[in-house]
Amino acid sequence: MDAATWAAVESWAGAAIADAAELDGGEVGSVHRVDLADGRRVVAKTAGTDLRIEARMLRHLAEHGLAVPAVHHAAEELLVIEYVDGESTITPAVERDLADRLAALHANTAPTFGFPFDTLTGKLDLPNPREADWPTFFGEHRLGYMAHHAETEGLLPASDAERVDVLVDDLPTLLDHDPEPSLIHGDVWRANLLTDGESVRAFLDPACYYADPEVELAYVDWTETGGDAFFERYRERAVVPDGAAIRRPIYRLLPLLVHLRHFGEEYLAPIRETLAELGY
Repeated sequence: MDAATWAAVESWAGAAIADAAELDGGEVGSVHRVDLADGRRVVAKTAGTDLRIEARMLRHLAEHGLAVPAVHHAAEELLVIEYVDGESTITPAVERDLADRLAALHANTAPTFGFPFDTLTGKLDLPNPREADWPTFFGEHRLGYMAHHAETEGLLPASDAERVDVLVDDLPTLLDHDPEPSLIHGDVWRANLLTDGESVRAFLDPACYYADPEVELAYVDWTETGGDAFFERYRERAVVPDGAAIRRPIYRLLPLLVHLRHFGEEYLAPIRETLAELGY
């Protein structure tokens, strides 16, 4: 932890720092466990993004029943949250608990897709204008938006961006079900879960909005965070419409484009393979 962050945490806490240790998960900025001299233990996060946005997302999820760390302090360059002990171990019991918690989260609905404010996934902007039509929202503000910026950044060749554009034009036909706008965490994978071997103790690093909940399920599947135990329990708790397996590759394109922008060209081949799988 650098000196400026150290001083900022002590200023917020009104106490000296006794010890600090870097934690995993600092892909965007850095994350430290901080032991204060008065006995409190917290987590301090710094990043090159406005951390007040993450704080607002955490508070929104907490208000809607998801287990997330409590926000103690939120400034643009410093976020101090509750320390939650746990690992990222996934067992069948954890999968079932994860399914219970996500099904409950997805039961929170809104009149329209989007979110009360624009959010982030990692360092990337997520625009959230309110839309009544799901193919429009997902096409313009997720797939099309990510593909456009990946092309502008020189990561996605124009020919591949055009393939995404054609797919986006066809989304009203491809996404022919009628999902209710449901609250999703938006970035559920093992590194963003703190577990105790039996249950999920806390969800970290949200990228939330009101969406088709199949977006979340496709991501859990793609990251191999949930297997048979997860999906069997989720179907006991919530309705998964017919055709979800057919729509899953469409929704998989979103994290592939996000990962392309975060981590580079290793994700270009999977994007092309997914587009070809979908016939584009």
